[in-house]
Amino acid sequence: MRRVLRRRPAAPTTAGGVVRVDRRTKDLTKRLQPGDVALIDHEDVDRVAAEALVAAQPAAVVNAAASTSGRYPNLGPQILLDAGVVLLDRVGPDVMGALHEGQAVRVDGDRLLLLEDGQERVVATGVRQTPETVAAAMEEAREGLGSQLELFAANTLEYMLREKDLLFDGVGVPDVRTSFAGRQALVVVRGYHYREDLATLRPYIREYRPVLIGVDGGADAVLEAGHALDMVVGDMDSVSDAALTSGAEVVVHAYRDGRAPGLDRVRALGVDPVVFPATGTSEDVAMLLADDRGAELIVAVGTHATLVEFLDKGRAGMASTFLTRLRVGGKLVDAKGVSRLYRQRISTAQVAALLLAGLLALLVALLSTSAGQTLVSLLAAQLDGLLAPLLSWTG
Repeated sequence: MRRVLRRRPAAPTTAGGVVRVDRRTKDLTKRLQPGDVALIDHEDVDRVAAEALVAAQPAAVVNAAASTSGRYPNLGPQILLDAGVVLLDRVGPDVMGALHEGQAVRVDGDRLLLLEDGQERVVATGVRQTPETVAAAMEEAREGLGSQLELFAANTLEYMLREKDLLFDGVGVPDVRTSFAGRQALVVVRGYHYREDLATLRPYIREYRPVLIGVDGGADAVLEAGHALDMVVGDMDSVSDAALTSGAEVVVHAYRDGRAPGLDRVRALGVDPVVFPATGTSEDVAMLLADDRGAELIVAVGTHATLVEFLDKGRAGMASTFLTRLRVGGKLVDAKGVSRLYRQRISTAQVAALLLAGLLALLVALLSTSAGQTLVSLLAAQLDGLLAPLLSWTG
């Protein structure tokens, strides 16, 4: 019998729709609609960005930069292609000013076409990505992975020297009104599988009542899951006004020199925030704050936990994330670990057996007393009266 090989369906050769333009991918995904064409300027598209784009169901993604530069094997391009999204790369930075939000465009092969006055004209050309080109780029990136690891190590050492007082002694951690003493903390970042993890942790949140900390967009994730926020931490570039005015304490992550781009926005909403100047990412700031203020356990949702995720983020700031985890130590638990530990292990059969044993114990206790014996006799007589007509009919 001849073996039939199944081939992956060929990607569409053309795709078009209304263009949405933004240099910040996470801002673009908030207004991207199914069938639109996303125009971004994002070198090395990471997994989180790609999954956010796929969730919006665009017809195509056009990138002014290289979706994979070859520095390391980033996961984004393959995620887009696996979802059937057309990906056109390296069309150049000029296209960001050449197109405006809402115009009709079409990707045809390696060309980006603009529809004007019933006619199409070429706006830019680039590199059309296919499974083969992405696989080749990933193989090349893996060969150069050693240099990225060396750079990661150098950034880690530099950060440790610059922030040693904060890491080792907690110098610079601000006072907050939220009490962590004797409580656990749940730090939510809008990252890998955050929705699934929050849903799994619902029984844990209900029972332990941890301090709920939303990091930037993670604050909205907490509210969307139906929980009340205790604290919002971040530079305030991707959190909603509703989260900032929800009554939660707001901690603005500032640069080491004191500059805090999100501070004016928070104050304009009538909220008096706490400012935390620190190098690194906002999720690191949230963990350091919870640890310094006495949280017994820190549960992380959507954060970066592995070396692959650090590299996939593609930022030197991931060095701070690595060292923060060393600083927090045994207090830090990934959400998936908590769900495995917390999962109910009692089967239905075990519950039924336990209930039966309880009823038998109650019956024995009743029979050991005169009042109980009288009650059992009355119940037996009542049961006899109910069954007698049935028995006579069947006889």
